[in-house]
Amino acid sequence: MATLGDIGVAATINIITAIIFLLAFAILRIQPFNDRVYFPKWYLKGIRSSPLHSGALVSKFVNVNLGSYLRFLNWMPAALKMPEPELIDHAGLDSAVYLRIYLIGLKIFVPIALLAWSILVPVNWTSDGLQLAKLRNVTSSDIDKLSISNIERGSERFWTHLVMAYTFTFWTCFVLMKEYEKVASMRLSFLQSEQRRPDQFTVLVRNVPSDPDESISESVEHYFLVNHPDHYLTHQVVYNANDLADLVEKKRSTQNWLDYYQLKYTRNQDQRPRIKTGFLGLWGEKVDAIDHYIAEIEKLNDQIMEERKKVKKDDKSVMPAAFVSFKTRWGAAVCAQTQQSRNPTEWLTEWAPEAREVFWSNLAIPYVSLTVRRLIMHVAFFFLTFFFMIPIAFVQSLASIEGIEKSAPFLKPIIEKDLVKSVIQGFLPGIVLKLFIIFLPSILMVMSKFEGFVSLSSLERRAAFRYYIFNLVNVFLGSIITGSAFEQLDSFLKQSANQIPRTVGVAIPIKATFFITYIMVDGWAGVAGEILRLKPLIFFHVKNFFLVKTEKDREEAMNPGQINFHATEPRIQLYFLLGLVYAPVTPVLLPFIIIFFALAYLVFRHQIINVYNQEYESAGRFWPDVHGRIISALIISQVLLLGLMSTKGAAQSTPFLIALPVLTFFFHRFCKGRYEPAFLRHPLQEAMIKDTLEQAREPNFNLKPYLKKAYIHPVFKDDEYEDVRSEVSGYYLGDTDEECVTVPTKRQSRITTPAASHASGGSMRSPS
Repeated sequence: MATLGDIGVAATINIITAIIFLLAFAILRIQPFNDRVYFPKWYLKGIRSSPLHSGALVSKFVNVNLGSYLRFLNWMPAALKMPEPELIDHAGLDSAVYLRIYLIGLKIFVPIALLAWSILVPVNWTSDGLQLAKLRNVTSSDIDKLSISNIERGSERFWTHLVMAYTFTFWTCFVLMKEYEKVASMRLSFLQSEQRRPDQFTVLVRNVPSDPDESISESVEHYFLVNHPDHYLTHQVVYNANDLADLVEKKRSTQNWLDYYQLKYTRNQDQRPRIKTGFLGLWGEKVDAIDHYIAEIEKLNDQIMEERKKVKKDDKSVMPAAFVSFKTRWGAAVCAQTQQSRNPTEWLTEWAPEAREVFWSNLAIPYVSLTVRRLIMHVAFFFLTFFFMIPIAFVQSLASIEGIEKSAPFLKPIIEKDLVKSVIQGFLPGIVLKLFIIFLPSILMVMSKFEGFVSLSSLERRAAFRYYIFNLVNVFLGSIITGSAFEQLDSFLKQSANQIPRTVGVAIPIKATFFITYIMVDGWAGVAGEILRLKPLIFFHVKNFFLVKTEKDREEAMNPGQINFHATEPRIQLYFLLGLVYAPVTPVLLPFIIIFFALAYLVFRHQIINVYNQEYESAGRFWPDVHGRIISALIISQVLLLGLMSTKGAAQSTPFLIALPVLTFFFHRFCKGRYEPAFLRHPLQEAMIKDTLEQAREPNFNLKPYLKKAYIHPVFKDDEYEDVRSEVSGYYLGDTDEECVTVPTKRQSRITTPAASHASGGSMRSPS
């Protein structure tokens, strides 16, 4: 168990590590040859140019301005200087809302920490519970004297913790409600002020019923001309083009090599470049590189053309889904938010994802298989979560004095030294746990992709939800169980059964020392390491030296990255959980959490302004998830406090805690009903206002050409195959007439049709 001295050693190590990371970043960021690593966002916006193209030879690579080294911390005020409205214009609403999660942490925990340290800490410190407890083999340290463990059993002082629990709950709920209201307002304002985007007019239709008389494309067109005659504009059916996408990607890579060798030959025309045709160019026949890649591209062009024709002609390549676009946002909102058919499993509609965030390969998954896939992933995640606890418990047991002495007795003389012992107990468990789950977000993202979600934002939200559950079960509950129950097993065996709850009541708060070390490793040094960007820095220079062949390659080598929501947001939620659980129990943990939120806000604000380039914009769609997880953390903290106090003989005060989870749940229901609709649906009133304003500003704008090509699969967006694309796009690209006299149908006779149309359900009609 970590003592106060161990915590001090761990804090020293992590503070020094964080300072080293920040100083290294401050120096590396001002070097010209690192400019693309630390300011890639400005390059992608076309605002910043490379300093390597100007100045003296030395100054192209090394900053020789000594004054800039004296101002090495100027990035901090610069990161805070940009106001939020400008930040939204610069990086998008998702980024601004993400930063507000850290601000919520500061708004919640700074006042709670002040109250806890001014009221709870003196109450805990002046008690004598740990001295009076006669529990054998239950260890404690000076830190535990600041916790509820030091309150003697049955003391009236528990009333203080009860009052503080109510105070912390009301303050947290107040902050959450204000933030929910603010973010909902920001989202609606952003959607209202945002420029025209295809997804504002487009709906994704799934599970289109088959019709023996019409193709999928004809059935979709027929259905929406009948049922949305005044607002339907055009559509694009979904193709299973995954094999074609592989060929197009292979051609892109081959073209890149051709550009490289042509550029190389242009610089030195004395000798044409030659390569070996074997694996990785290590062996095989030696041929002319330019001629070889030209021939490879011609071969791939033929394969791509054949595959495109196959996709076009093969009915099995057309999925029962389509992107349907409307003349107005109002029409799209009505379609996306209503039931289309009397059969609720057909003609399923939802808002189309932003065009750049569509995960195209998952659109080819049959809708009927999605339920099976998700069931499989639920089972897989269950086993992953609960069986992961076994290796975590085993590894953490080795990352302790007793575990090391047991597995490696010859190290006992070394690890018994005070400094080594402090490092092991105060630093090693946290870093081992961090390393052990480092690949988990990637695993969970693969699982989400297998489930078949069709947008990047939905993939990340599902992976984030599972990561949060994993953290709750393994990192939080798992650490408490293995750290408390297992450590106190000897004490349990030597006590009577009625003494076990008392032991648990004393042991659970003691685990706060482990979480303090984990916060310092993950939240201090880990966040500081984020701004250093060591991995992208190394990869950029390696690629730049060995692989970069063209300016396009250099741009791709920058790898600005983005906010990995599925990895970072669950980590933030773990800190909310720890803070809310331990605020009334062991307030000493709160300053460590506050430092994390403050440092992370500063670091990620800088990264969002200068580095990250988001792949998509969901307008803060993830906020209800954030709110719900903080509420769940609040309820968990209340239930655990209730269970803890029930073991401390606080019979008079404990029943008053029962109302807290109930009140918190109803508060959540209120927020869910009041604010969540802004994140799930688009108000028709807002859509109509936007349509009316746009109609007044641009009365002659032709929307149909703008929407026709928005949701064509990227593999069809090749100018070289424009004629093929027009054939497979599902509608006539040359048709600009928005009037339609009759509903088109391929049926020879409506009289001889044995069943009513899936689309109309009755006779034909003319759209107005």
